[in-house]
Amino acid sequence: MISGEKRLGVAPSTVDDCLPAPAWAYMLRCADGSLYSGWTSDLARRLKAHNGGAHGARYTRSHGGGTLAYAQRFDTKSQAMHREAELKRLPKAEKEALAARWLAGSRVTLRPAGPDDAPAVNRLYCWYVQHSTATFQYGCPTVEETRADICSVWQHAPYLVAESADGRLMGYACAHPWHTREAFAWDVETTVYCSPDAVAQGVGRRLYTALLTVLKAQGYYNAIALVARPNPASAAFHRALGFARVGCEPRTGYKFGRWLDLDTWVLPLCPKTDAPAPVVLTPPAEVLADALHQANRD
Repeated sequence: MISGEKRLGVAPSTVDDCLPAPAWAYMLRCADGSLYSGWTSDLARRLKAHNGGAHGARYTRSHGGGTLAYAQRFDTKSQAMHREAELKRLPKAEKEALAARWLAGSRVTLRPAGPDDAPAVNRLYCWYVQHSTATFQYGCPTVEETRADICSVWQHAPYLVAESADGRLMGYACAHPWHTREAFAWDVETTVYCSPDAVAQGVGRRLYTALLTVLKAQGYYNAIALVARPNPASAAFHRALGFARVGCEPRTGYKFGRWLDLDTWVLPLCPKTDAPAPVVLTPPAEVLADALHQANRD
């Protein structure tokens, strides 16, 4: 995961209703400036492999890995492979022009989520349900459940989305009460998910930074993230943002035929130890606007 969540419903849905297209054609910008073309059924995993994973391409290993320069989803493997072949045949100037257009369309803006974002949020979350141990959920929630969750979150915390220039959802972040009993009122569980074509692009960091800024202003004392293990990328992500791993529940989740540990990461938002003031349940409008403005400048 990048972070744990445990609030969405588990009503079953069909795979076709939940999943993004299952195959991708893509280009990577290698460290030396060259472009590498490929196809994959799991863009996030493939990018990780190209950047030091066990099964990266020989070309990207020898040219210093790479960052995503272009990606296109397809309904079938054969379509993605056909597009990969087209990309490989393109002259360098046309590849560069394609990458420039893709980059312009992929510029990300953070904004508050609303009920109308539910279908896109649902599709993204369901991709993780079906393909990842980032969530321990087996069945996809309905769009209506996701819409209700967005509305519920705003009663006590921000719900933020990252949107590309051409209207695609690139990620979302939110926070839920850590527990319902009164003594836990100053603790929140944070969640962030990024679209597979937004990994390694800084989207998750921007979302999380804005979210944490607002949560701190509301008066929350602790941000808590649940991270399935193994997930070294998520562990590194949380560590870089100041979270500390404070505990592990071994063999606590079973998914995709294996047992998984669950790590708890905590970020203190307030250093005070005296009696806290009540949390401001409505995210302060000025703080929210400032946090989003800063995120959109980065």
